[in-house]
Amino acid sequence: MKRLRAWAMGMTAGAVALSAGSARADQVIPFDGTVEKAGLDHVFIDFDVPAGTKEIAIAHDDLSSTDILDWGLDGPNGFRGWGGGNAEDAVASELAASRSYLAGPITPGKWRIVIGKAKITGASVNYHIVVTLRTAPTLPPQPERKAYAPGAPLARDARWYAGDLHAHSIESGDARPPIEELVTYARSRGLDFVELSDHNTVSQLDFIDAVQQGHADILILPGVEYTTYAGHANGIGATAWVDHKIGQPGVDIASAARQFHAQKALFSINHPVYDLGNLCIGCAWKYDLPADAIDGAEIATAGTNALFGPATLAFWDSLCDGGRHIAAVGGSDDHSAGQNEGTFSTPLGTPATYVFASDLSVASILQGIRDGRTVVKIGGVADPMVELTSDAPLDRDNVRGQSATLHAKITGGAGLTARWVKNGKPQDPVDVTADPFDMTLAVTAPAHGQERYRVEVLRDGAPTTVTSHVWTGEPPDAGAPPAASDAGPTAGDAGAVNGGAASAGGGCALAPGASSGSWLAMIIAVFVAARAAGRLRRK
Repeated sequence: MKRLRAWAMGMTAGAVALSAGSARADQVIPFDGTVEKAGLDHVFIDFDVPAGTKEIAIAHDDLSSTDILDWGLDGPNGFRGWGGGNAEDAVASELAASRSYLAGPITPGKWRIVIGKAKITGASVNYHIVVTLRTAPTLPPQPERKAYAPGAPLARDARWYAGDLHAHSIESGDARPPIEELVTYARSRGLDFVELSDHNTVSQLDFIDAVQQGHADILILPGVEYTTYAGHANGIGATAWVDHKIGQPGVDIASAARQFHAQKALFSINHPVYDLGNLCIGCAWKYDLPADAIDGAEIATAGTNALFGPATLAFWDSLCDGGRHIAAVGGSDDHSAGQNEGTFSTPLGTPATYVFASDLSVASILQGIRDGRTVVKIGGVADPMVELTSDAPLDRDNVRGQSATLHAKITGGAGLTARWVKNGKPQDPVDVTADPFDMTLAVTAPAHGQERYRVEVLRDGAPTTVTSHVWTGEPPDAGAPPAASDAGPTAGDAGAVNGGAASAGGGCALAPGASSGSWLAMIIAVFVAARAAGRLRRK
């Protein structure tokens, strides 16, 4: 974390330096205090902003090399940004803002600094904050900022489109690439769309229009990674901020899912079983959220599949066991756009999610996911493709009628094996002896409830391509929109903020400050597993 210069340390609240021709000079307000480990996950520091203020700058320091605090800013009218573990100052003015924050009027009144308890190893951690209220902005205007609005389809044909549903731009505190660079890299990886799933902010949306204008062949999908200290979710297609401060009045995981659905976004669970203790804040899903509030599950994330693949598929199956039609999705969790890739790199498009859509537009990609028309290629676009169809008509992903023959057309899989999976139970694999290769399965609807079928292509005994399900039987409430229950987190989960840490607070990067023993164990485990899988990725 950055250290504040000595000159700022001695400032006192309300210090004002007058200059000729100026009615009011900049005001500097320091705050020194302590955040207790006990209690809710977030605390707040209020400060008053007088009329005439044109820019707010906030320097922050958690005064620790091991503990981590996250940082955000609210104005009188609500959310103004979430930097998470950003080390640099947070700056907001009417026409510009630092990364992760929103530009807009500096409304006089009560503002507040939001502090998240990302990692506190002892009973408490100290902080030092300096707020500067400026009468003239220092950031140059950002005319490229524009309110997000979906554009016309980039392609009009109905087909499978390849994309990445989990990628981070510089608007995430723990990520490096500008959006332009990320999108250019995505196209070079053979993708048709990429989602900007930045952590707990919507600042990335302001720049989509300017970047999209220069890229007519790849769709930029709006979104957000809803990052909490007890689980990460993906608001696929989200265009409005949703409060992530679980435990605050009216803020729970069920209400978050409802708010994403209200804006016609999808609510999907990211890396649900990625439990690494002190190495990753909140990456494993620990909420008790009914399956009918969930639209998708990330069945593969970056290079973690060798370690967590079977458990992740089991998590997805457990959600589907109750009859909820939950789509399989995958995401790279890319933070670097291919630069400085090391042993544990996360290249964009690995895995790749294929969505059958009527055209290449945000609305059609979202509808394809809702309909369960997805295929996840865990190793990327070069992996085999599986097209799962039925000789009986389908209503979205549900077979009409009592019986049907399912057809799986596999391309690019010669020399591998493939299998049907019924209700989460794998059937015997068969050799893929041709390209293309066809598998069929006669199915009959059960007398009560539903049954589900998917196809997996295996490389060295592990799935490398996985389809979403085709269902038989009568849906319990066909056509009903997703409905989130009022149930909140499992008891104790929302307050479990100290089980992990990341270099950027509530992000996905690996953490500093983990013990050398845990680091060594993790490195050995990931190295061995990744070598066995034939690829090395960094989470």
